[in-house]
Amino acid sequence: MSHIQRFPSFLVLLLAFWLVSLSPAVQAATGPREGLLIVAFGTSVPEAVPALKALDADFRAAFPDAAVEWAYTSQIIRKKLAARGTPVGGISEGLAALARKGVKVVRVQSLHVMAGEEFGALERAVLLDVKAHPGRFEAVYLGRPLLESRQDAREVAAAVLESCGGRKAGEGLVLMGHGQAHGRADLVFEGIRRILAEADGLTFMASVEGSRTFEELVEELAAHKLRTLWLQPFMVVAGDHARNDLAGEEPDSWASRLRGKGFQVKTNLLGLGEIAGVRAVFIRHARETTDDLTREPVKP
Repeated sequence: MSHIQRFPSFLVLLLAFWLVSLSPAVQAATGPREGLLIVAFGTSVPEAVPALKALDADFRAAFPDAAVEWAYTSQIIRKKLAARGTPVGGISEGLAALARKGVKVVRVQSLHVMAGEEFGALERAVLLDVKAHPGRFEAVYLGRPLLESRQDAREVAAAVLESCGGRKAGEGLVLMGHGQAHGRADLVFEGIRRILAEADGLTFMASVEGSRTFEELVEELAAHKLRTLWLQPFMVVAGDHARNDLAGEEPDSWASRLRGKGFQVKTNLLGLGEIAGVRAVFIRHARETTDDLTREPVKP
């Protein structure tokens, strides 16, 4: 048989292989082996979304071959978004979506600022899901929150101070952190507060729900002869706390109370996720983590 006679048979085989490759099973098997699950508390405030979009873009650029999914830990926010027709799932849904895409190695990156109660809950949720689906992934790496080390604090402090571009010499910068009632991350909060103050002596911090209170902030401000204060959130998104508790027109907002004490108040409603230097720290944590939740820790 001549080569010309054999050629059509080769084309038939090639076509058959191509059709089989389009099947869902084959696509899953040949899909991305690495996936990224980005986990945030979440937000239902439209003005806060740019921070998350910026983070999404940077993560996708940093992990171009990875499948990317998002998860929100707040059930209230997930319900609100579902009612609007823009649902975002939880951790289990995000991991399941990555598994359907054929992912075998997962990097779970927290967007929490400090390892407090919410990060602890995130870690337990991932561990429970891994235990419920043994063998589904070869590895599940957990990336740490934003502030874990002195290096993290210094990089974040430099990026935050640079982000308040309209601020002039002699004007103070007041940062509102979230904080927690049980104080689980208090020492981390005090650490970043000190590093910011060392980098810029007119930078001050307090928390909206934590132990470093607004009253303590006012006492600290009284020791400096300041006339103008810039208010900025120290949170991943400039959401409800930033727009109401910090900069709102209500009489109990920080802005209103500080104006009542004679300060001229300006606002910079920029979430940490909108600051490139902060996003870089999150991405570094996702890259560098070796904390595989599918295996027991082994000490050398």
